[in-house]
Amino acid sequence: MTVYAVDISEKLELPVLLRTTTRVSHTRGPVAYGDLRKPNLKGDFVRDLKRLVMVPANSRPKHEVLLKQAAKALEISEGSPFNKVMRNGTEIGIISSSSAYNCAVEAANLLGLDAGVLKLGMTHPLPEKMITKFLKSYDRAVVVEELEPYLEMQIKAIAKDSIPGTIICGKMNGQYFPREGELTTHFVATGLSEITAKKLPIDFQEVVEKYKRAVKDLPSRPPILCAGCPHRASFYVIKKVGGEMAVYPDDIGCYALGIAPPFGVGDIMICMGASVGVGQGISRVTGRDTVATIGDSTFFHAGIPGLVNAVYNNSRIVVVVLDNLATAMTGHQPHPGTGLTGMHGSTERILIEKIAEGCGVKYVRVVDPFRTKEAAMVLKEALHQPGPSVVVFRAPCTLMDVREKRRKGMALARSRITEKCTNCMACIKLLGCPAMLVDEGKVRIDENSCAACGLCVSVCPYGAVEGSCAE
Repeated sequence: MTVYAVDISEKLELPVLLRTTTRVSHTRGPVAYGDLRKPNLKGDFVRDLKRLVMVPANSRPKHEVLLKQAAKALEISEGSPFNKVMRNGTEIGIISSSSAYNCAVEAANLLGLDAGVLKLGMTHPLPEKMITKFLKSYDRAVVVEELEPYLEMQIKAIAKDSIPGTIICGKMNGQYFPREGELTTHFVATGLSEITAKKLPIDFQEVVEKYKRAVKDLPSRPPILCAGCPHRASFYVIKKVGGEMAVYPDDIGCYALGIAPPFGVGDIMICMGASVGVGQGISRVTGRDTVATIGDSTFFHAGIPGLVNAVYNNSRIVVVVLDNLATAMTGHQPHPGTGLTGMHGSTERILIEKIAEGCGVKYVRVVDPFRTKEAAMVLKEALHQPGPSVVVFRAPCTLMDVREKRRKGMALARSRITEKCTNCMACIKLLGCPAMLVDEGKVRIDENSCAACGLCVSVCPYGAVEGSCAE
């Protein structure tokens, strides 16, 4: 589909979107490659003002061109190999797309339905002739799709003009399929059962109840920061200094997990880069200490305009950049602050602190979050500045750090609990590190999980933890 989308884009000179659902994005499995094309990376620029410069005099006639290209796109959709009737039937027609198609077919087979199935891969523009021809074979058709009922709405419009007698069922009236959450075979089969009056061969409610009983005995597995993650040290410092009265606008990345106990750092998150702008509004209106957290990669991607605005309006806000030297959440891709290109070639390293100074921020500091005392002192100073300040908490992602140490054959100086431990649970309550466990009322450190960051060493009030410590 990706190659097909690029071909269409080249042919029509229009952008083509490849849309994946959550289920497709989270699927893994073996992939058989097709023929790999050798990319053409050389070319020339051809001046064409009427096509490329959309001042009003050019954009008005271009709208007519766009409509003609949209008509061509419709022709492409009608003949697309990704829009096809998968099977014919006599009882009912099913129109589906993407991962919902799998649920639809499985549910139809479960109920023993003789159903025709039309699978749509190119959904805009929809293949109207193909859909009309398919619908003419059935008195009732069911649209099975994820999220909002886009396909159902369009198909009902097509049916209204060409075959008004066909009943289209879906999720628009909320009767058969839920609009919230992901579809499953359970939900689709239940909806098809109601539509066709065919009895389900499986008592799904009983399965649900058995599942609920089973999970009660399983340990919870909420998303959590990795053992040794520098963000844990950062959030410990931020919460210790800012306390409950400060407001913490958050951004999108691993560090969004700072909202969870024991830190609770993260009060509002809207979109990538918004923490800096939102924080300014909150600070201006409430007058409260405002600490906006944003990741290094996100800062480069979308945080700089907000920082410029903070300087321009002299907003009293602390921008904490959590710099773990990678785009960690999505697979440790490099960013401008790493000194590596996307293909891991050497390039100029762009330092976040230099950008902040270039934007006009007067108070800019870089600290190691594992040096908790120093980091806390710097953050306190930042909160007392009359205008915007930037504090860069810099320490490498622990996954990268541990991997590199293992490659070099370096031993990890993992922390351990000594006899001084009073089981006060301070380390558990303050850090929430997954390497720290409580067995029969006593704290212990799982050696297999410990990343030797030493944060627990600096936090323990009785000095009962031994190990390397950044302090």
